[in-house]
Amino acid sequence: MNPIEELVNNFQHLVAQVPEVIQPFIVMLAGAIPFIDGEVATIIGVVGGINPIIAAIAAAAGNFLSVVLVVLLSSRARTAVKNRKSGHTAAAVGAAGTVITMEAPPAKPESKGRLRFKKWLARYGVPGASILGPLAIPAQFTSAILVVGGTPRAWVLLWQAIAIALWTTVATISVWLALQVVVLI
Repeated sequence: MNPIEELVNNFQHLVAQVPEVIQPFIVMLAGAIPFIDGEVATIIGVVGGINPIIAAIAAAAGNFLSVVLVVLLSSRARTAVKNRKSGHTAAAVGAAGTVITMEAPPAKPESKGRLRFKKWLARYGVPGASILGPLAIPAQFTSAILVVGGTPRAWVLLWQAIAIALWTTVATISVWLALQVVVLI
């Protein structure tokens, strides 16, 4: 038995100690965590011995549910900021006819992942940014950036669902095939 096969067997024995009904929920919770997303969660599930289809569905569902939550919260935050800015602007201009200008705080430099994402968004639009986004940043961050930038929630959710399904499927098939090769050798 090679070391990788031994590691997989030990992990499967560990997962087998959890009741079978609970295993998909653990994968779903893992899929909801940024940087793990559906891709890594499905890999954990498949390597753990869960049926690949069940692992993929659970991982994608957890990832998508967290994205829905982020989209709803981001949308509310954007609305609140827009309402607050419009209220402050009117008050500042209305006071004795004078205009008060405020200095903006210095902006932090953007991360490499965010810069790469913005480049993809400018070049490929929301569909491209959603599908390519997981290569740079988690789906939750991608959806928040899109919604805060003014993209309609339904459009973001549609393309995030497509991207999550695509990447989770690719990860599931890849890890399943890799395990077939490791086990057969």
